[in-house]
Amino acid sequence: MTDAAARRAAGDAWLVVIDPQAIFAAPDSAWGSPFFADAMPRIRALADDFGDRVIVTRWMPTADRTTSWGAYFAAWPFADQSPDDPLFDLVPDAVGLSPHPPLDLPTFGKWGREIEAIVGQGAHIVLTGVATDCCVISTALAAADAGAHVTVVADACAGSTAENQAAALQVMGLYPPQITISDSAAVRAER
Repeated sequence: MTDAAARRAAGDAWLVVIDPQAIFAAPDSAWGSPFFADAMPRIRALADDFGDRVIVTRWMPTADRTTSWGAYFAAWPFADQSPDDPLFDLVPDAVGLSPHPPLDLPTFGKWGREIEAIVGQGAHIVLTGVATDCCVISTALAAADAGAHVTVVADACAGSTAENQAAALQVMGLYPPQITISDSAAVRAER
């Protein structure tokens, strides 16, 4: 791809902010990322650059308990709450990142017909959010499999630990040219 084509593709990209919710941001949450507070200002700056081409997702505890999700919630009972529990609220800094309503899904990976209907088949998506080693990687791999062009903004993602962040980025980095690992400065420079 030429530099001009790369810039055009960046201009057509959609920013997808994965699960900026209290359950993943609160330091006292069993799922809280110690890196979320560092990632959030970069996410906000990127959202400002992307304007109305921003999608925010929320993980919701609405999966069918007769499936493997039943065992999952048995292992993590603190998260087995009503979807209107404040645990699942967007963090204050994430409110208003997108003109679109949050996309609520009961799955780790957020790629699917709901996002593809908004961004289009084969679109370029730029991923940020939490947790790099769970929902971000699950979204990136599924999107790449579906033919999307994926950029993961490493410094605008928050892993559960530094080691898990590095491992997830390493795995996603094995999928070029479908998945590209970048940083917020480079992505913003392309806008």
